[in-house]
Amino acid sequence: MAEATLAITRLGHRGDGIADTPAGEVFVPFTLPGETVLADCDGDRARLIEVRSPSPVRAKPLCRHFGTCGGCALQHMAPRAYRAWKRELVVTALAHRGLAPEVAPLVAIDPRSRRRAVLTARRQGKAVTVGYHARLSHRLIDVEECPVLVPAIEAALPALRRVLEPFVPVKDDLRIGITATRNGLDLALEGPARRGPALVARVVDDVRRMGVARLSIAGEPVLTLAEPAIEVDGIAVVPPPFAFLQAVEAAEIALGSRVVAAVGGARQVADLYSGVGTFSLRLARSARVKAVEGDADALTALAAAAARAAGLKPVETLRRDLARMPLAAGELKGFDAVVFDPPRAGAAAQAAEIARSAVPTVVAVSCNPATLARDLRILVEGGFRIDSVTPVDQFLYAPHIEVVARLSRARGGSGG
Repeated sequence: MAEATLAITRLGHRGDGIADTPAGEVFVPFTLPGETVLADCDGDRARLIEVRSPSPVRAKPLCRHFGTCGGCALQHMAPRAYRAWKRELVVTALAHRGLAPEVAPLVAIDPRSRRRAVLTARRQGKAVTVGYHARLSHRLIDVEECPVLVPAIEAALPALRRVLEPFVPVKDDLRIGITATRNGLDLALEGPARRGPALVARVVDDVRRMGVARLSIAGEPVLTLAEPAIEVDGIAVVPPPFAFLQAVEAAEIALGSRVVAAVGGARQVADLYSGVGTFSLRLARSARVKAVEGDADALTALAAAAARAAGLKPVETLRRDLARMPLAAGELKGFDAVVFDPPRAGAAAQAAEIARSAVPTVVAVSCNPATLARDLRILVEGGFRIDSVTPVDQFLYAPHIEVVARLSRARGGSGG
């Protein structure tokens, strides 16, 4: 490593400051454009030593763990500049695919709103550490606060170490999913957890005091004190342990309202990668819905929620791995709209089938602007026009962003 004084000119897509040097770009985390910094350089990566000339948009981080914990990248940036950068991530990703639709202002999300967290537990000597990994490292940061999480989860962090202690193996890490539900915390353990009735019996009182509704190990509930239900547009859903959920309820509402508005008066809607029904249940208030998902437990939760809810149109479920076997163009016949919300890898094969179909309206939701842009390019080349693009800051202070886009069949050719 070698110390160097660097001038930061811009931010990269991961949130690192970038300095242009004779040897090429150097990435310096926790820096901002316009700053002069002293850093330890190692190839194209550097460790920040000192900010010698701070940016006017530099802000005081909310969390004492910022800079060591790898969860947040941009707490040091003032809100207006941060939101502009987040929106620009979407604009840039679309531009790389030759797309230039109008991108709406970022839908901002407040701190202390994330209802779901994935933590790691590790036995270190006689103590158990619970937290997030340090940036680009296997080192585990013992997290005692997290201003991104809802207060119910943050308040539970100290007790979590005591509750987890019997289950954490001697050598391996334990993956922890914790979700705030309307009846308490849903705590799910994955990995080589120690298990057995005697261990569960040891923590019952602590679990109850901590406000846990359900404790699961490897997908199997081992202790249920209350129904760990969330609400989707007022409909109770009991997700399976470690199920995919939109991480922030306010973000889910923002996405859901835009999805419903985008399909308009559609009477038959296909909801692809439906999960537990984030969009299906909302859509079923006015349209018949076919929900397609590869996770059988998620579909079971969706079907149960739909059966309990009053006044919904029929919801049909289909288990299918859409990455391996997308719905073919012919199978989409008769649908007025298609909604798809795939994992970060996107849905290139499914987008190609939609492009070959006669579906007039498509709503794409994604947590990865790069793969979203690729999928939208496929749809545009298939004759669709991009009507709207809205970024939603579901992943506060992280270099990730949720996006919802509406497309419709272009008259007289493709658009974008």
